[in-house]
Formats: sequence, structure tokens, C-alpha cells
Amino acid sequence: MENFPIINLEKLNGTDRAATMEKINDACENWGFFELVNHGIPHEVMDTVEKLTKGHYKKCMEERFKELIAKKGLEGVEAEVTDMDWESTFFLRHLPVSNISEIPDLDGVYREVMRDFAKRLEKLAEELLDLLCENLGLPKGYLKNAFYGSKGPNFGTKVSNYPPCPKPDLIKGLRAHTDAGGIILLFQDDKVSGLQLLKGDQWIDVPPMRHSIVVNLGDQLEVITNGKYKSVMHRVIAQKDGTRMSLASFYNPGSDAVIYPAPTLVEKEAKDQNKQVYPKFVFDDYMKLYVGLKFQAKEPRFEAMKAMETDPIATA
Repeated sequence: MENFPIINLEKLNGTDRAATMEKINDACENWGFFELVNHGIPHEVMDTVEKLTKGHYKKCMEERFKELIAKKGLEGVEAEVTDMDWESTFFLRHLPVSNISEIPDLDGVYREVMRDFAKRLEKLAEELLDLLCENLGLPKGYLKNAFYGSKGPNFGTKVSNYPPCPKPDLIKGLRAHTDAGGIILLFQDDKVSGLQLLKGDQWIDVPPMRHSIVVNLGDQLEVITNGKYKSVMHRVIAQKDGTRMSLASFYNPGSDAVIYPAPTLVEKEAKDQNKQVYPKFVFDDYMKLYVGLKFQAKEPRFEAMKAMETDPIATA
């Protein structure tokens, strides 16, 4: 099996730039995932985020999770559980308006650290979108503008912990899905693994690496690139030992952003006799559909959006 793509962003600044850009392009076309090192976020910032996130879980969330598991009777399950995930989570919204000050139980230091971390991730996400533009032959800023809507992008972080699970063969940490949005930046535990992606018909481990940021592409980038880049099914396998930390930050289109394939990419494909296959829709409409179908294949979601696009009643 080929090696999981690991991109050293520092190499963009020297003679290896072309080779590094090609590596990013190959990862986007053939994996939908890649892992960044030397990405510009200081290691001490990441260490502080990790320490405070794990401390917050221990202090405020671990007992609640145990109570939930006991209430649902999941300790002794004998059959596969298909309607829930073995994870403890909370969500932080950064853009267009932050809700960090409203989340209960976070101490002041943790709030400030997460505000700072979010700003750094936002900057990195926008840098990555411009690298994708360069590889796609789109003008700089095209993807950021496509995501903008009237109030700017939606950007938020899902803070997750995956505690030890007695029956990892019967309960997933997180069931298989593609991400609905734009570009996702993940800071994951470097000691406890569990994240896997589907490549062809094989599940492949996303290697835990200290101080790396894992990047994956969401459904909206698949639409805008008219399928040149694809979102990929991924899941989290629960583990018997150790609690896995995961901070997934989603840089998504604004709710009222209109998403559609970039015309220049459609024109390129038209020359290859490939017709445009991806629909045009408002991101919020896609999200309303996604909520109920997250753990199913993405193709019927695209078809449903296409049907709305061509149905005069739906678009009236």
C-alpha cells in the first residue's frame, strides 16, 4: 500500500516547491486527506491546547460520559451498535460570530487559548485554499470567495474525546461518513490512534504524528472542483486502551453561500466530453439534507440537490 501523504509546508519556500505542490495535488485527487508538518503553528501552542483539552475532559466530561454509557446499557452490548458513536464532544463556533464565551465549564485560560488556536487555524485554512486554487488553475482567493456568502465563512471546532471502549468491535468511535463542508483541519492525539479513511475498498490508518495537522476535503470542495478533488469516507475506531483526543476545525461556506462547480473546471472537462455532474445549491440547503443522511453515501445527497435545482417548485 502506498504511503499516507505527509506534506512538509516549509518546502514550499525553496527549490522543492513544485514537487511539494504536486504532492498536495496528488493527495487531493487520490486520497482526500494529507498530513501537514512544519505548518507554522508553534508546537508550544499545540502542547497547551492538548494539555487544557485533556484536562477539561477529565474534570468536566469524563463522568458525564460514563453516566451516559451506563444509562444506555452499552457496557455489555452483544450486537453491533449502529445508532450512536463512542465519543464525548462539544462544539466551538468561531465565525461568523464566536460562541466561546457562552460554552459552560470552560475556564478563562482555555477560552483564550482556543481563541488564539482558532485564529491560527483559520489563517492556515485560507493558505491551504489558495494552494488548492494554484493547483486547480483558479485565481488566488477563488475558493475563499466561493465560501464567503454574505457574512463570511462558517468556521468551528468539534472537540472530541474517545474514551476506552470495552467492545470496539461492536461500537464505532465515530461511524463512517464524509464531511459536508469545505476544508477540515484536525489536531489529533499522537499516542492513541483510531482515525481511518477508505481508499478503494481498504480502510487505511491516518498515522498519529506529534504536532501535525491532518487535512481532509469536504463535499463542497468536491462540488466546486466538479469532482477533480473528492471528499472521502472516514471513521474512528474505538480503542480498548487510552482516551483519544481530536480537535476537528471545519472551514465551511457561509450558510447563504451558493455552491457550484467552478466554470473554468467545467470547461476543461467539457473538452474531455465529460458533462457537468455536480449541482448548484445554497450551502444551508445541503446541510439540512446532510443532518439526516450523514452516515450514508454522499452521491444521493448530490442527486437530491440536483433534483431541487431542476424542480421549478423547489426553486420557486
